Amino acid sequence: MSIRSRTLTSGARTDPTADGTLLRASVTLLVVGWVLLFVTNEVLHPGGGATFEATFANYAASRDWAAVHLGEFVGKGLYFGGLLILLFALAVREGPARWLTFFGAISAGVTLVLAGVLDAVDGVALKQAVDAWASAPAAEKATSYASVLTVRWVEWGTNSYQNFMWGLTLLLVATTIVITARITRPIGYLMGLSGLVWLVLGWLVGTRGFTSANNLPQYAIFGLTTAWIIWLLVSTVVMKAPSVRTAASS
Repeated sequence: MSIRSRTLTSGARTDPTADGTLLRASVTLLVVGWVLLFVTNEVLHPGGGATFEATFANYAASRDWAAVHLGEFVGKGLYFGGLLILLFALAVREGPARWLTFFGAISAGVTLVLAGVLDAVDGVALKQAVDAWASAPAAEKATSYASVLTVRWVEWGTNSYQNFMWGLTLLLVATTIVITARITRPIGYLMGLSGLVWLVLGWLVGTRGFTSANNLPQYAIFGLTTAWIIWLLVSTVVMKAPSVRTAASS
């Protein structure tokens, strides 16, 4: 019995389980993308300060700022590529779930575009602004600082809407998983819950900016996302094992 089992009913083909090859490709991209996002955001990204001025001074002192943010965008690309392939792996060809996969794919694409805009604003525009502010003469400091704040506010807005779309994408994919049950439903529940937290984070960033109020949602997102990706990885390995044993015995 193969990973992808098919049955024929009244001449129509159904796919009660996910496509194993695509599922493994999806998991690979998701794992690599999520690890890369963790490394670039939590390990390599310069830390903030007690004040805006201290934070911007840390940013100005960073020499690998552009590379870190490029790596962050690559990580997002791998992550959303994994989600897109996961939608294809579910092999939904009819019914309401087909529309969920369609809009889920569109939502993933829009989120990745917003992610690119965000990393361009943060990785390029903000860096140029803080460098100009750090090197400006005293008489021009106030004007340069105002420019940095303007770029920062644009970053907040872009980050907020990226988070909204990220959450919507996960909710659409999660609903597809739960409805079709072609992979274990708890993965969809965890994914959907993480999508809801992304929506909360989007609202907080849009109304308050980057504050300590974001910490709890960010921790929840990290834990939930790590959990459903690992569960998906384990499920993929478990799905593969029976076909390997069957092939060996035949």
